[in-house]
Amino acid sequence: MQLQTGNFITSVIDEKPTLSSAYDSPLNAYDEAFMSDRQPRKHWEPMLRGMSNLTNEEMLDRQRRAQRILREDGATYNLNSDPLTPSVWSLDLIPNIIPTDEWLAIEQGLAQRSTLFDLILKDLYGPQELLRNGIIPSEIIFSHPGFLRQCHGVTVPGTHQLLLHAVDLVRDSSGQFQVIGDRTQAPSGAGYALENRTVVSRVIPNSFRDSQVRRLASFFQSFKNMLSTLACEWTDTPRIVMLTPGAFSSTYFEQAYLSNYLGFPLVQGSDLTVRNGAVWMKSLNGLARVDVILRRVEDSYCDQAELKVDSFLGVPGLLEVVRAGNVVLANPLGSGILEAPALVKFLPAISEFLMGEQLTLPSVASWWCGDKADLAYVIENISNLIIKPASRQHNSCSIYGHTLTAEQKQSAIEKIKKQPHLYVAQSYIPGSMTPVWLDGKMQARPSLLRAFTVANSKDYTVMPGGLSRAGESDKEAIVSNITHSKSKDTWILAAEPEQPTKNNSEQILLQDEALQANLPSRVVENLFWMGRYAERAEIGMRLLRTIFKQMNGVDPLPEESKRTLLEMASIQTGCLPGFVEADEALLANPEEELVSLITDASRAGSIKANLQAMLSCSEQAKEMLSADTRIIINELRDHIHELDRAYTNGLPSAPEESLDSLVTSLLALSGLNHESMLRGLDWTFQEIGRRTERALQTATLLRSALTKPLPDVPQQQILESVLLSVEALISFRRRYRNRARVAYGLDLLMIDGTNPRSLLYQVEQLRRYIKELPRNKTTTAGLSPENKIIIKCLNDIQLADLEELATIDEATQSRHALEELMTELLEQLEQFTVLISDKYFDHTAGPQPLMKAIGENNL
Repeated sequence: MQLQTGNFITSVIDEKPTLSSAYDSPLNAYDEAFMSDRQPRKHWEPMLRGMSNLTNEEMLDRQRRAQRILREDGATYNLNSDPLTPSVWSLDLIPNIIPTDEWLAIEQGLAQRSTLFDLILKDLYGPQELLRNGIIPSEIIFSHPGFLRQCHGVTVPGTHQLLLHAVDLVRDSSGQFQVIGDRTQAPSGAGYALENRTVVSRVIPNSFRDSQVRRLASFFQSFKNMLSTLACEWTDTPRIVMLTPGAFSSTYFEQAYLSNYLGFPLVQGSDLTVRNGAVWMKSLNGLARVDVILRRVEDSYCDQAELKVDSFLGVPGLLEVVRAGNVVLANPLGSGILEAPALVKFLPAISEFLMGEQLTLPSVASWWCGDKADLAYVIENISNLIIKPASRQHNSCSIYGHTLTAEQKQSAIEKIKKQPHLYVAQSYIPGSMTPVWLDGKMQARPSLLRAFTVANSKDYTVMPGGLSRAGESDKEAIVSNITHSKSKDTWILAAEPEQPTKNNSEQILLQDEALQANLPSRVVENLFWMGRYAERAEIGMRLLRTIFKQMNGVDPLPEESKRTLLEMASIQTGCLPGFVEADEALLANPEEELVSLITDASRAGSIKANLQAMLSCSEQAKEMLSADTRIIINELRDHIHELDRAYTNGLPSAPEESLDSLVTSLLALSGLNHESMLRGLDWTFQEIGRRTERALQTATLLRSALTKPLPDVPQQQILESVLLSVEALISFRRRYRNRARVAYGLDLLMIDGTNPRSLLYQVEQLRRYIKELPRNKTTTAGLSPENKIIIKCLNDIQLADLEELATIDEATQSRHALEELMTELLEQLEQFTVLISDKYFDHTAGPQPLMKAIGENNL
């Protein structure tokens, strides 16, 4: 009989259950999960049988949960310039499964290939025997931008030069794995593989546990041990950092994720400087020497002084320090030459020359057009080949011959003939078909596997897994673009349950923890500004909510009150002139300007601009944010999108309600930081940013609202609006009943130390925080400049005569004393932020090139 369970058809014949594929047998491609008779392969059967018990809704629920976890983890790929719309990493819950016996052969082949590439790297930057003996044509090497002559003779301490290697594999129609590419400059993907494993093991824990999947932790421990031993010649406690291109790198999540997992600070080129023949990290305690750099910046961008002079990603003078042996890079500069597709054709001869053996993992068939015979073959068979540039670059694209028209083929041939040595052709290998969950059912899609190796003391350790990808389109038979594919966890099945690995480097880990307490200045600077932008957005939204409530109240709003409130909105946000110089027409119809103050992201100071700036700062310091913080930040993004929708057709009917969720999320973020964040320097600087900005915003609010005298009723409305916008109206009424005097309002908002939004409270907190900062001692007698400013602010607030501040000056017809005091406090607080920035965030620029490159514009 036949039973349908969930989405897989289960047949029961003679009490022997089998599974039938939910998709047709693929043509000219290997099927990962099913045999030719459409029965599941043995190592796939437990997984498929377990999933067959799930209904469509249950499977969809698990898929949604996986994507929710990825979003909460901040897992992104190809983050664009808009912090509101990051691209969440796409993960398919059905893993790619490889049995133990098959993996052992792959593992041996990967280690052998890494060994060969290590020998090639040593030879090309050493004796160059491969070139002398004609094994590799010299045009391939010397015309390749990845071959850095400046690195000749530079070596990495230890046995290996190639420390981390990524290999892209596909299966041909017979099931044989073939290598289609190598990544050696800054191999990416290992962190995504780890994230995939974390998510999948949480979402389908029973299947994962029952399948005896090999763990990934031992690979990353080997990775960390390797990095920790690179600088053992001159230190027992190496400082290791990960060099990132920055938050707008397409793989920035992975870089932040790995830096946290391995325990290394994530730094950008601007965080490092060269001094006295060494590399130093600009940290809060000054300059801290760096011994090992795990880089994710490509070769030519790493040193403006000797390589790409207009790069903003590197460290000027870095290569000179490497040459002197005072810092180690993983992978070493110049390793990009190994990624040249033209090398693939010559690998069999290279392997025989350097190792006396052939590679057990074959490479895809390749033809180098610099060879006349190969060129003739390529021209004759271009319809069946993929044409690639001989050197892999960002702006280079492959040409798929089978997709070209006759005219396009002829154009491609003419292009190749002009500079044949710059092109390589490879055979077209459709990826093996693997099951993916799409549109509510299991479908077959082409797949690709990226495997990883890391050097150890003897040879290479292979990750027991990898990053698998499957295409989402049913029209393409090859995975060519990661943004149009789904990632998959890769399960290597163990013959028996694995034993937990013992950490053999506990002492190294303890030393690392002590070293990593010194944070890069850039990280704390972004946290400082994250706190400031959050406060700006919050007080702006609170004030606008109050204005909407007053304007939409039961009683008509007097013209004096309306004008003052609208002017306060423009002054508070800094979106000037706005309502400050408004005519009667604008005051009568303020809706368009109010919408702009909220939703115009291009207008500095608007609510959306401040929120976007805060989110950008959070991306720059992503590695420091907790899981709960990331959840709140995702909620903020959602609420901002809701805000855009609410204001599509102008001011909504209840505009104050549209801001409530944003204010609540910012309060949740502030509360989380206060209750859950460790009281380290990262927290301290974020709090300094918050308290300084809150003091600035409160002083600005008091100056814009209360210095201009108004009749009794409008004056009371303005005072109550100020109190309402800082959540102090109920406390004010309880304390002073209905006596709405300006002096009483100043008492609550200026000098009440029990009010967490008063000026006095902010300045007292700042005085406490700056005592905890490093380097808060001056070489001369007396207090540091930032201490002096805070004490002066504190004295000015405490010594203020509130009745005098509330008195109207007859000459100026304003509360001149209040305006002067608030202006002075604003100037002092702004000077305080400058001093903090100069002392902790700013460092003298490092070495610079004497001349700029001409005609080079790429970063």
